[in-house]
Amino acid sequence: MRIVELVIEKDLDGIEAVSLVDAPAIEENFIALNKAYKMDLAEVDSDKRILMGAALIPNKQIYRKNGKDEFYVFFSEATVKQASELFLKNGNQSNATLEHKSKFEGATVVESWIIDNTEMDKSKAYGFDLPKGTWMISMKIEDDKVWKQVKEGKYKGFSIEGYFADKLEMSLQELEEEELINQIINILKDGE
Repeated sequence: MRIVELVIEKDLDGIEAVSLVDAPAIEENFIALNKAYKMDLAEVDSDKRILMGAALIPNKQIYRKNGKDEFYVFFSEATVKQASELFLKNGNQSNATLEHKSKFEGATVVESWIIDNTEMDKSKAYGFDLPKGTWMISMKIEDDKVWKQVKEGKYKGFSIEGYFADKLEMSLQELEEEELINQIINILKDGE
């Protein structure tokens, strides 16, 4: 089965939203931060309604099926970092959906970081064991209905929504464009 690297093309915005899903493609569930998880915070509520988890894991092969075509996709560490930066730069931290279908209000990414040191990262304190370069997020859920569904176990992780290009297809397109330019140059030279 083929493996395809996905990248952010210069004209694409990257990630537009984070979706709460039952089965995250990256195979990592989030955790709900509540009174069972204690940290030294300036303000501690019995139920903070904050979910923490991986948004993207570098080099993690994610199975995809398009009709009869089956393949894996992955994101490099550099693409994960670029996606996390564009997500915030474009102000998308309050864009959330449920199962990639319906948008809902009342969710905001309140924390975003890239794991630089796997042993010293705060995600380790919450039981995560993820590779360097993983994009972690914490999302606050203010919608009562959605929070109830999270607590009931309907949603288990994050899944990103965005626009990415197939690196191989981009390379082939660049080669075709380069070949076309060379043909035009040769036609112009022949005309002289």
